[in-house]
Amino acid sequence: MTAGLLVAAAASACYGTGSVLQTVGSRRAAREAATGADPGQLTEHGGPTLASTGRAARTWEFLLGTALDVVGFALGALAARMLPLFLSQTVTSANLVVTAVISIRLLGIRLRRPEWASIAVLCAALVLLAAASGPQGGHHAVLAFHWWLLIATTLLIVGGSLLVRRMGSRGAIVAGLFSGLGFGALGIGVRVLNGVDTLELGRMLADPALYAVLIDVIGGMYAHPVALQIGSVNGATAALVIGETVVPGAAGVLWLGDASRSGLGWLAVGGFVIAVAAAVAVAHFGQEEGVTEATADDREPVGV
Repeated sequence: MTAGLLVAAAASACYGTGSVLQTVGSRRAAREAATGADPGQLTEHGGPTLASTGRAARTWEFLLGTALDVVGFALGALAARMLPLFLSQTVTSANLVVTAVISIRLLGIRLRRPEWASIAVLCAALVLLAAASGPQGGHHAVLAFHWWLLIATTLLIVGGSLLVRRMGSRGAIVAGLFSGLGFGALGIGVRVLNGVDTLELGRMLADPALYAVLIDVIGGMYAHPVALQIGSVNGATAALVIGETVVPGAAGVLWLGDASRSGLGWLAVGGFVIAVAAAVAVAHFGQEEGVTEATADDREPVGV
């Protein structure tokens, strides 16, 4: 289990650093659209268009952040095969802490005492969760489970994209949440994907879970920069944390046999609930940070 925890922690570091770098590129594109330097980049509801998101994706900061995300994805997928999902996804989602700390330097964000306290509680909850986690369940799930995962993933990504587009500038937290749900479903898909251990390409290509994973990657990678463009980096990332921990954690326990150590079920549940609650708290305070930052942008000249 120690090796799995190290892999998940490395994935968390990659994701957290990547999120901040992507934010730098995303917000540059959003500022250009807002000042009219790049007309036609906002939808009728005030959110970024596909063209705006594409512009953000072409900045060097976003490209470097995306490269780190790819490494984080590979490490996170490996962790999902090595640990119970409720543990691997929660540790990986601790990239929220990395994001918050690095954003102090790169984005000039000042974290207040409530945010630091929430981050400390999240770290403590992760320790409790790791201490209570038992052996990982199996990798096998009935074929119907694979098909339902593909169907649910498709509906989630399509419906979420339409909803965020409709909400426009008010959809940052929702976009982060849908991105997290996509990445959470990705963890489930990697966990149950047939043919991975033996590298049987034919079995992998015939498995609906593979296509669910691909859809999750595309949808999550689209929704995440949208969230970063229109709202608080910490708030959007915290919403992502909630989405990618709760659903896969529950799926692992209910259908894949993940469990806690004997007699420590209460500690595992407590650690998980506290971790999610701490992420919600950071999301709340991050929303206020986003408002403050937006006000500052109105007062200061925009630099490119």
